[in-house]
Amino acid sequence: MFELSQTFTFDAAHTLKRHVSPEEAASSRRIHGHTYTAEVAVRGPRQPDTGMVVDLAVLRAALAEVRSQLDHHFLDEVAGLGTPTLENLCVFIFDQMSARIPQVSAVSVSRAAGDRCVYRPQA
Repeated sequence: MFELSQTFTFDAAHTLKRHVSPEEAASSRRIHGHTYTAEVAVRGPRQPDTGMVVDLAVLRAALAEVRSQLDHHFLDEVAGLGTPTLENLCVFIFDQMSARIPQVSAVSVSRAAGDRCVYRPQA
């Protein structure tokens, strides 16, 4: 069994309603942005005819399609995303990617501040 992964970055703005200190809640409610890094992993055996789990060109093309839905967008308005949390970004990217490439096994999304979320759905 093999696992390959590919990363991509995107810049996006959002708002977020939080239940924390008034100072933190106020800054999150304002429109603000982040640079995100997403990593998509695919898992499976090598295909006998190609020797690959997934052709990386196919993986990159699917990632580019998903990236185009997020990069330089206002995440609050991305259809199907819901509240723009790291968790929901992981699920959104997973759902978009697995519709194109069924071998997707995990998605992680991180920000430069050190925050990271990993989504591995139950098999």
